[in-house]
Amino acid sequence: MEAMDTVSLGQAAALDLSIWGLILQADLVVKIVMLILLAASLWCWTIIFDKLRRFHRLRNQANEFEESFWSGGSLEELYEDVGNAPGHPLATLFSVAMHEWTLASQRGVMLTDERSQNNLQRRIDRVMGIALTREMESLERHMGFLATTGSTAPFVGLFGTVWGIMNSFQSIALTKNTSLAVVAPGIAEALLATALGLVAAIPAVIAYNKLSSDLGRYAGRLETFAGEFSALMSRQLGERRA
Repeated sequence: MEAMDTVSLGQAAALDLSIWGLILQADLVVKIVMLILLAASLWCWTIIFDKLRRFHRLRNQANEFEESFWSGGSLEELYEDVGNAPGHPLATLFSVAMHEWTLASQRGVMLTDERSQNNLQRRIDRVMGIALTREMESLERHMGFLATTGSTAPFVGLFGTVWGIMNSFQSIALTKNTSLAVVAPGIAEALLATALGLVAAIPAVIAYNKLSSDLGRYAGRLETFAGEFSALMSRQLGERRA
């Protein structure tokens, strides 16, 4: 009995229970689960850093643009500065609206024709709405992956856990030995798969909630600017009609 225990302890000591060792010794299915979770985690962090950097840049660009817009300068000059490459969503809304305004001004429909002016106002509102939707779709890209990872990664890890425990029981049944050397590898693989699932899911959930909040605030800022600019255009049309 003592000899058997000594052998079992020796076998347990010989096992490599480090993280890298567990990955190398894991069953093929568990390895695939671990690789999927590691890849998902790396991609999530790539998305997170990219979104945080992009939102920081967009806020700075929006502050600079609004400062120029409300400085009292000529909107035509600002439109010339923005050109055909606005560079950020707020400038894009301004650019598409000014494009409609400029075309209508060149055609002379804003001078006396009230119906044409109303049509122009509706076109301006419509193009800004379309531009806003497109810009938000671009900003929301890859957000679904964060949500999917946050909700499914623990279950993927749980699958690896179940599979590792099954391997442990199969090893016990085949060897008829419940020593640590037989049970430890499968249990360790199972726990590692669970841990990797949580490592992938927790940052994804936190980042998704934070980035969703940032997106909501930025969308509100775009909608506010679109409304204010539309009102400004409407006042100018009214002055021309008067």
